[in-house]
Amino acid sequence: MDWKSTSSALATLMFLRTLPSLLPPEVRDLLSYLSKRLLHSGDKTVSMVVDEFDCNGRCNPLFTTIESYLSSKSASSAKVMKMNQHSKSRALTFSMGPDQDLLDHFNGFQLKWSSKSDKHKHPNDTFSEHRSITLSFDVKHREAVQSVYLPKVLREAEAIRFKNREKRLFSNRKDAHWTSVPFSHPSTFETLALESKVKEDIMSDLTNFVARKEYYRRVGRTWKRGYLLYGPPGTGKTSLIGAIANFLDFDVYDLELTAVADNTQLRTLLLSTASKSVIVVEDVDCTVDVMNRSRGLKRTHDEMEEEPVVAASAAVTAVSLSGILNFLDGLWSTCEGERLMVFTTNHVERLDPALLRPGRMDMHVHMSYCGAEAFRTLMKNYLGVGDHALLAEAEGLLPSAKMTPADVADVLMGCGDDVELGMRDVVERMKRRRIEVAADAEVVNGNKGTEKEEQIVF
Repeated sequence: MDWKSTSSALATLMFLRTLPSLLPPEVRDLLSYLSKRLLHSGDKTVSMVVDEFDCNGRCNPLFTTIESYLSSKSASSAKVMKMNQHSKSRALTFSMGPDQDLLDHFNGFQLKWSSKSDKHKHPNDTFSEHRSITLSFDVKHREAVQSVYLPKVLREAEAIRFKNREKRLFSNRKDAHWTSVPFSHPSTFETLALESKVKEDIMSDLTNFVARKEYYRRVGRTWKRGYLLYGPPGTGKTSLIGAIANFLDFDVYDLELTAVADNTQLRTLLLSTASKSVIVVEDVDCTVDVMNRSRGLKRTHDEMEEEPVVAASAAVTAVSLSGILNFLDGLWSTCEGERLMVFTTNHVERLDPALLRPGRMDMHVHMSYCGAEAFRTLMKNYLGVGDHALLAEAEGLLPSAKMTPADVADVLMGCGDDVELGMRDVVERMKRRRIEVAADAEVVNGNKGTEKEEQIVF
């Protein structure tokens, strides 16, 4: 190429470079739009960006939700991961490192999650990090992604966060607020000293309860269930509550009614409970006046319901029976979310039938004296064995000894890991207890006979 041709080509390039400035603005915009369409005509990818902070600098909760969803995927797919253990969390969490991609599959098509991190330098020589997560997919799947995939992501993220959180035990204060501590009760259905049929029935009922959200909504019922645990002291009512909370992974609200001033304060406390929780009232017959009104009482229904409650500790509260009934099935219970309500009592016969009907106490669980299956569970828990030469003798003594699981556990715990000592001691304790029970029965029968004679005299 000679110099003349080169000069001509350079002149043409210069002209083309300056040409846009010679065109009207409308023409320049049209050419720019057409060139971009031409450049991206073969690109059918749609991207959705989720920033860590919104335009006002506040945390974007959707970013945290997406991170929770991707945490389960990152552990098996991402090449670079960030590992964390947040406060009030019992599990390690993983997230993608910066500039990492993660592929996800849904209904036969592929989606790509990409993480990005940019550092910005400020005039005062400080740096800030801007993180974002981008979801990319083929445009033809836009409807499926928006209507099905993203809702699924949100549900799974919520389930992951719920599972990884630290369970809490809440207690109410006199100012109608809750305080909480970590809930770490060790009881499980596997270690619970209870007949296997009873445990299976409870676990089946709980599983059905948490799986029937749509059913409760369809039939117009509040998504809650009431349990009444009754039986002698030491039969494992509190341990069963711990096993239920661990089985469902629910928080526990221990409601002390003697610390509640009136019905209004009771409603305030209940409205501030969270979903997926167990609300517990222990020894209800000792904390409120809910005596059976059909047992010779002369007061009317309205008088009894509105009568102030007197606690066993002699503390006076204005909570009435109607307040307790509203606690079970009143308007407060329309709050969204699973709630399990558990009442315990040592004397079920003392409770008013209004508390016991279905819809308030849906499942009644009798916690009785230690039986054969419960005893074997305690042997395994405390001695680490499932059989022993003295087992048959111990099981034969159980019905007449009337020892509670707590009584048996107390004997076995005192023997440490010594299996022989533990079995000998528990059998001897059963024999002594059988004699005591027989003696007590003779005294009771003697008193009944004396009362009968006195009635005849008069």
